[in-house]
Amino acid sequence: MISSKPQEQPAFLAGGPLPHHIAIIMDGNRRWAADRRLPVAEGYRRGMIALREITIACSRLGIPFLTVYGFSEENWKRSWSEISILFELCCVFARAELQALCRENVRVKMLGRYEALPQAPREALQSLVENTAGNTGTILTLAVNYSARGEMRDAVRTLAEDVRGGRVAPETITDATLSAYLYTADMPDPDLLIRPGGELRLSNFLLYQVAYTELWMTETQWPDFTREHLKVALAEYQRRQRRYGS
Repeated sequence: MISSKPQEQPAFLAGGPLPHHIAIIMDGNRRWAADRRLPVAEGYRRGMIALREITIACSRLGIPFLTVYGFSEENWKRSWSEISILFELCCVFARAELQALCRENVRVKMLGRYEALPQAPREALQSLVENTAGNTGTILTLAVNYSARGEMRDAVRTLAEDVRGGRVAPETITDATLSAYLYTADMPDPDLLIRPGGELRLSNFLLYQVAYTELWMTETQWPDFTREHLKVALAEYQRRQRRYGS
């Protein structure tokens, strides 16, 4: 479904279930800036404000898991000037949002090969993870330097090594076995995936995990994405009947 007019949708359906895990592809930052003839940095800065607001909303709704696609392995193909802006804002976000995240009892985790980031953003994000480790509310997982195909490749490689070493018998491998080798081994699969920005693709994000995830797309670009848009997505989720292939 594509929607861009939250005011035309009901807020919530009475008694409907909320997702346990929401995943978001934070798309449209650059186009938002270009449409307004603003520097691309402003698009990303406004996108981080949107991330703060949606994280707080999920926390107050009691949604246990929120996973957002922040920086993909493919993003290294962009110009270094744009990448450096992203990393600089990443450091700003890690410093500026710590108190708010702790106030909301949000715990931050990382997903992907974030160890490959330059020192400053890597240490800033690691500090955010460490300083929120004691929080017990919503888990905000930042997918940074992430690739779903890379995740699968790493999982299959490690599983193959365990089979070769006799630690896993091939005939015992199940979906649960493979899931345990993914970066998301300690997380449930997403119930709802939201993609702002108008694109209708997964862009190499959580490809294995979203097999039965409900998808909700909107033409609204991420910097303009508000709690009202989230409520519309949740209302649509509550209307759907999940069948899991049956």
